[in-house]
Amino acid sequence: MTDPQAARLTQLRNIQVKTGKTIAELHAAVKASGLAKTGERRSWLMQTYQLSYGDANTVALFMGQPLPALDGGASAAAAPAADALDAIYAGAKAPLRPLHEALMEHIHTLGNFEVAAKKSYVSLRRKKQFLMLGPATKDSLEIGLNVKDLPPHARLKVQPPLSMCQATTRISTVKDIDAALKGWIKLAYDAAA
Repeated sequence: MTDPQAARLTQLRNIQVKTGKTIAELHAAVKASGLAKTGERRSWLMQTYQLSYGDANTVALFMGQPLPALDGGASAAAAPAADALDAIYAGAKAPLRPLHEALMEHIHTLGNFEVAAKKSYVSLRRKKQFLMLGPATKDSLEIGLNVKDLPPHARLKVQPPLSMCQATTRISTVKDIDAALKGWIKLAYDAAA
């Protein structure tokens, strides 16, 4: 059974990573907005920081309550992302971490986006999710592309309707980060604007 306290701490850390702000900074911003009702605060957080309903609700509900030891400045916001990657790329999947970082280095050249670490993958978002990245096996990374109308290609696996991404592909080496993959990622990035 999942520990609710641990789940809440993980959620708060992920909120910090998503927004680049500590929970205390988010509370200060909400307070400065002058909004008093939880629903108004939640809506403001969703609009201002593009938080999901659940994340915005958690931030709004923690207003005025003592916070767990999460808020240590910018390094505290960066640490959960590193911790999440350590968990994703643990054990037999550890050799895939440099491949993940090489791909992320390329994706960062495209512009700004939000990184949300999940249990087994990383979600990249602009206004909406455009890419998912995580280990498929101990030897390959799976990349989920959220873009309609990708040109057919032998490396692309089209996903069923209502899937989180329209297509996936796998890479095993840095050489697989080629012009075709970069083009698909750029299409997904642009479509999420």
